[in-house]
Amino acid sequence: MHHIDVRIEKDVYAANDRLAAENSAHLKEHGVRAFDLLGAIGSGKTSLIERMVPLLAGRGLAAGAIAGDVYGDDDFTRIAALGVPAVNANTGTECHLDAHLVEHAIDHLPLDKIDVLFIENVGNMVCPTDFALGAEKRVVVVSSTEGDDVVNKHPMMFRGCSIGVINKVDLAPLVGCNMDRMEADMRRYNPEMKIFRTNMKTGEGVEDVLDAILK
Repeated sequence: MHHIDVRIEKDVYAANDRLAAENSAHLKEHGVRAFDLLGAIGSGKTSLIERMVPLLAGRGLAAGAIAGDVYGDDDFTRIAALGVPAVNANTGTECHLDAHLVEHAIDHLPLDKIDVLFIENVGNMVCPTDFALGAEKRVVVVSSTEGDDVVNKHPMMFRGCSIGVINKVDLAPLVGCNMDRMEADMRRYNPEMKIFRTNMKTGEGVEDVLDAILK
């Protein structure tokens, strides 16, 4: 029975990877660059999108978004208020987006009017790591208020992402967070990771994150 469980798990991942590759090809056909945003609830994923959309517009690039949530449309509402094409993707009982859900969401977007697509995953530091969606890069956002041991507790999340964002730098002194430790842990798990510190209230650091995403 144990071997059957393992085989089923492998089949699920393989099927998801095939769909993710199809999503990637579909987006590239339309000239869309897609990026995953991962992180816990409240880390600042939606705020990062809110900050980057006008920066993209200033560079002549149109943004779109897929907002992933277990339930509700809070993040979707915030993103839609920016005036960009957006789709709400509820996962129901699942704690992550998968390539199939993203495929359906893409079908509801005007791809020919989008240059950069942000896929905001469900707020979770574990489940999304195993499910590719078809994006070009993965960005993980953590905040000082999650504690400076948050990176060390979720090594797989950081191994699977190419850009790391430490958000809420202004609150770090108030909650006793050592951001140097967070950064050191990120480099230990992923020496190639590009790491940035941000403050979404002021926009500090966001342009550097966007540069790294688009590079």
